[in-house]
Amino acid sequence: MKMKKSEFQLPNFLSDLKDFLDEKADFYNNPKFIENDPIQIPHRFSLKQDIEIAGFLTATISWGNRKSIITDAEKMMHFMEDSPFDFVRNVSATELKTFENKSIHRTFNGEDFIEFILNLKRVYSENESLETLFLVHQGEADFYHSLERFRNKFLGSKEHRSQKHVSSPYKNSSAKRLMMLLRWMVRKDNKGVDFGVWENIDQRFLSVPLDVHTGNISRKLGLIQRKQNDWKTVVEMDSVLRVFHAEDPSRYDFALFGLGVSGDF
Repeated sequence: MKMKKSEFQLPNFLSDLKDFLDEKADFYNNPKFIENDPIQIPHRFSLKQDIEIAGFLTATISWGNRKSIITDAEKMMHFMEDSPFDFVRNVSATELKTFENKSIHRTFNGEDFIEFILNLKRVYSENESLETLFLVHQGEADFYHSLERFRNKFLGSKEHRSQKHVSSPYKNSSAKRLMMLLRWMVRKDNKGVDFGVWENIDQRFLSVPLDVHTGNISRKLGLIQRKQNDWKTVVEMDSVLRVFHAEDPSRYDFALFGLGVSGDF
């Protein structure tokens, strides 16, 4: 006899793992998380477009030491006179040239920053929000195609060195930084960390941003078996976490990342 969905029970070891991760997700998902995390940068704004621009640029440089990421994201906000949306809409190409030789963050340099601003300027001339570029289409189960559509629309047809800073899932990238941005913008709860300002994307499509920390902890816990931190591994992780919490799988990012960074596990 076919078992009803409501009667499905996880094997004991997975049930115990789910309970453990639920507990850790609740522990780390609170405003204290913001204090040492790059998400503090978009939290300085209230206008949706300011939040998403600050979030996108901050997520773009989110590799390496978190303190350095925050410092360098603050630098970009300063360049934009702490008013990202107004700056993007009104800055001229001539004014942007002053940033050409600026140091931003590691391999993301002033030239890349200028190109990103110009791309944002074009995008906002055609769209009210960046959300439009990330919409999931009917029949899609995750952001695999959505991220590639965003990449193509954001970068446009012009070849530029900055393209390497926008990951492509079609090239099997885990797209960790874009998935982090999506978690910030899409996820809705009452914990005060994620924004949930994008109303037209369902959080059930989200995946945990896969990086060194979340990957290593996930392997220790037996969530994933693959050794690479790539898109195939994101799908492997989804196959478990979406059973744990189909409506909010990316909540486990707080547990996995928190355990990895804190050394509590």
